[in-house]
Amino acid sequence: PYNLLMYGINDVFDYESDLRNPRKGGVEGALLPPELHRVTLITSALVPIPFLVPLLAWGSFSAGAVLALSLFFVVAYSAKHLRFKEIPVLDSITSSAHFVMPAVYGIVLAGQGVSSVGITLLIAFFFWGMASHAFGAVQDVKADREAGVASIATAIGAKGTVRFAVVLYVLAGAVLLITPWPIPLIAPVALVYIAAISPWWTVSDEKSEDAHRGWKWFLLLNFVTGAVVVLVLFQWWQLNP
Repeated sequence: PYNLLMYGINDVFDYESDLRNPRKGGVEGALLPPELHRVTLITSALVPIPFLVPLLAWGSFSAGAVLALSLFFVVAYSAKHLRFKEIPVLDSITSSAHFVMPAVYGIVLAGQGVSSVGITLLIAFFFWGMASHAFGAVQDVKADREAGVASIATAIGAKGTVRFAVVLYVLAGAVLLITPWPIPLIAPVALVYIAAISPWWTVSDEKSEDAHRGWKWFLLLNFVTGAVVVLVLFQWWQLNP
């Protein structure tokens, strides 16, 4: 339901730019026919309700507030008149919040206090999310500009955005180095992403679509690095019951 709400709204309101984007229409994003826009919006709004009602009823006020904020970011990212995704830098912040906020919600819903380690992990995760979104926007610079859609990449250019993403990955890895053992073992994961995007360090706006080759690696990297992160965290939890 969460992803349906997020991507359903996005596919409807991004239709004009998606038409100009050769990536759309496959595994990297749907090209939703106009006749399905209305039913998609209705379905995206209704399907989460059976899940939201018990979560709001059983959770604390704080948990409900976090959930509401999380859903606001989901809607605000793509919905007409809000379109956070068209506000450079805020687009990357909001996109990262889509991944980090559910983790925050789970912690608050469980009634667990957030430890310094937890905060550090969330900060690193947030930097990673911003970096991944920013680099993902590079390949769409030309399509977005043709559609009149703003993004962090259209604002600071393809080359600048790649470098911005590298800095964010470095920050994510650096933050992890100050955590208790064995969590620092996750830090080198950032180097894998840096290696994947560094070939486009000097990419021009005209050649920005070439960055798609780097983005395709993310489909595999996210599975592999995700497994590494989970295994290391499991080990840490065993050492700190």
